[in-house]
Amino acid sequence: MKATVIITTYNRSEALRLVLASYLQQRNIAPDCWEIIVADDGSTAETAKLVSEFQARSPIPITHIWQEDAGFQAAKIRNKAVAAARGAYLIFTDGDCMAPPHFVVRHLSLARRGYLVPGNRILISKEYTAEIEANHDIGLSQKSPWALRVDYQKGHVNRVHAAWYLPFYPRYLQPQRWRGAKTCNLGVWREDFIAVNGFDETFQGWGFEDSDLVVRLFHHGIKRKDGRFASYVFHLWHAENDRSQHDQNWQRFQKRIHQNITEATLGIQQYKMLD
Repeated sequence: MKATVIITTYNRSEALRLVLASYLQQRNIAPDCWEIIVADDGSTAETAKLVSEFQARSPIPITHIWQEDAGFQAAKIRNKAVAAARGAYLIFTDGDCMAPPHFVVRHLSLARRGYLVPGNRILISKEYTAEIEANHDIGLSQKSPWALRVDYQKGHVNRVHAAWYLPFYPRYLQPQRWRGAKTCNLGVWREDFIAVNGFDETFQGWGFEDSDLVVRLFHHGIKRKDGRFASYVFHLWHAENDRSQHDQNWQRFQKRIHQNITEATLGIQQYKMLD
């Protein structure tokens, strides 16, 4: 098993339907070379039913990891997902981010020992998100950059240039830059993730648990390799998350930057992991 795609979700089955459908359209990678884990942060039975439907028809192994709804606990459910992962390389994304057909194979082509790889995203408008969810239409994620120009002109997406593939783009210029490295599109070696004890579950509520992971990986000696102009996702619109814990998480994160801490206070080591 080369890769595990970890999709974090919470009570948004129509978006997740599109996302899973986009992964069934991946090209140039054999189904037995990768797997999908849906990291479910307390969704209702509707999400479980949807995942079961995809499991029944997918040639790619799909696992559903669920935890009780106790507020925003993305760090915790992602740790549980990694504990169950079989892939040597982890690709983190969200349940509202559709993948283009080359997404997984591009991430694997970018993977290099000693590096993490953040990709980028194309934002979809509120109105167009509602339309494609209603129609169960993943056509946007399959479009070439040339075809996306029409969607940009209509205001459906916020940019087109992110979809261009530039194989010789300079990817090692900012080895310690944490900004822009988000778990809606992030590749990291499983052994590196475990070495820093994964996500820190003391980050409660929305904000900076992904930045904290990246900075601790930097402290561990891992560097950034830029995935722009190679790896992108289509991010469906959603209302802003509750940010009541923003300031507290920001202060905790700022301490991490300057204290050279590598291991999470409360991380993946508490879970039984696959060998």
